[in-house]
Amino acid sequence: MILQTTLSLAAAAALIHFWLFVRVTQRRFAVKAVHGDGGDEHLFRRIRAHSNFIENAPLFLILVGVIEMTGKGGTWLAIAGAVFMLARVSHAFGMENAGANILRGAGMLVTLLLEIGLAAVAVLIALGQI
Repeated sequence: MILQTTLSLAAAAALIHFWLFVRVTQRRFAVKAVHGDGGDEHLFRRIRAHSNFIENAPLFLILVGVIEMTGKGGTWLAIAGAVFMLARVSHAFGMENAGANILRGAGMLVTLLLEIGLAAVAVLIALGQI
């Protein structure tokens, strides 16, 4: 069984991860911070955006993979995955600003809602309700 949605989303996640890594590395060079954030708030926010992606993407990909393995996925799952990836990019851009903003808030809210939604779908599949 080829999990096309999971494979595509994992590839997208790898590209986003690389983009976030490059952004952190560029800032590290700019402020000459080899370890940690060197006291630079901008670098700290980029590190947190990268870390937040790493904290959320694996769980999401696992949920997508197990749902797809049950055969209960489909176009809706691919759309949910695309929205998740857009939310993660939105969150990263939102982290550029020190204060609260719509990009960061929306990115996090959409991420959490999608994770809760996929968790609910997974439980319903496990219970034979879907």
